[in-house]
Amino acid sequence: MSDSSPSHDSPPPPSITGGVSEPTVANESDTNAKCQTALQSLSSIVTTATIPPTISLLLEDNAVSAAISSLLQLPDSGAGDNNLCPPRPPLRPLIAGLYLSRVPLRQPQAGFEAVLLALYAHETTSRAGQAITVNIPDLSHPSIYHESKGPAKNNSTCLNIAVISSTLDPHGTVRSTRRARIVGVALELYYGKISMMPRESKLNFCESCEKWAGQNGEREEQKPRALIPEEESVAVGGRSEKDTGRIPLPWELVQPILRILGHCCLMGMKGEEDREVSDAASKACQSLYLRSLHDINPKAILATGSLLRLREMALDPKNQIDHTEISSDNVLSV
Repeated sequence: MSDSSPSHDSPPPPSITGGVSEPTVANESDTNAKCQTALQSLSSIVTTATIPPTISLLLEDNAVSAAISSLLQLPDSGAGDNNLCPPRPPLRPLIAGLYLSRVPLRQPQAGFEAVLLALYAHETTSRAGQAITVNIPDLSHPSIYHESKGPAKNNSTCLNIAVISSTLDPHGTVRSTRRARIVGVALELYYGKISMMPRESKLNFCESCEKWAGQNGEREEQKPRALIPEEESVAVGGRSEKDTGRIPLPWELVQPILRILGHCCLMGMKGEEDREVSDAASKACQSLYLRSLHDINPKAILATGSLLRLREMALDPKNQIDHTEISSDNVLSV
């Protein structure tokens, strides 16, 4: 009769501690150690605010965000020897704004580029480089709720696909031809959490958009197609004080910018603080509209003009009607 007990030469089974294997516990301890090291390094850099003991509390601390924002706006921030380049979501628009505004000055920005490349690489890996698309309904196709008199079309060959975010190719460096796409991905990630972003972060982004557009955002009667003579002179080629941060605005940048501004314009008109963000976003959109007119960019003209028109309609008292309520005028008394 053979012995069914395990041989003494066989390796012992892996030990389990609390339902988690030893390698997993080791990985978690390494991660916690790295987090604590990062927090200690940050506390040595940011001396005007108290650094929370955990990463989760750090991401929600507005005082630390304000302190880091003031340090990021120093002239030497973003250089390779500058140790302050945090990838916190609320600070991404500030980093993108400072980075793009300093590109024409040819300042060293290895720190900012490292953060932007890290965000780009993370999104490229998570999406496997694939594009994000949506299928737009086509009225030429028969509805599933109605009978069709004509021959049925093959939907597989007639889909209207809109590209929300184009494909991502892996990049290890930031070049002039890749800059807009890399920064655009950082703005897309910011938009993905826009509802959780603090008010100061949104205001900083709107201010950056005005600088990028390089145009005076004041308009007459809040009409998208109205340009006063002073703005026409700026659009033709005059330079104002706001033109100092003017940058090229390809569609890779304009698309995520308008998504963020659209949320700030249309979703923030209830409270007083939200109204300030909405007004700042509207002003930034006005500047982008004038810039698109100057660049003769039909796609940007349509997008910015439509956003301004939507906000104008939302502010119109005539449109403040709840159509789900039954009007008392149409009720018959028996």
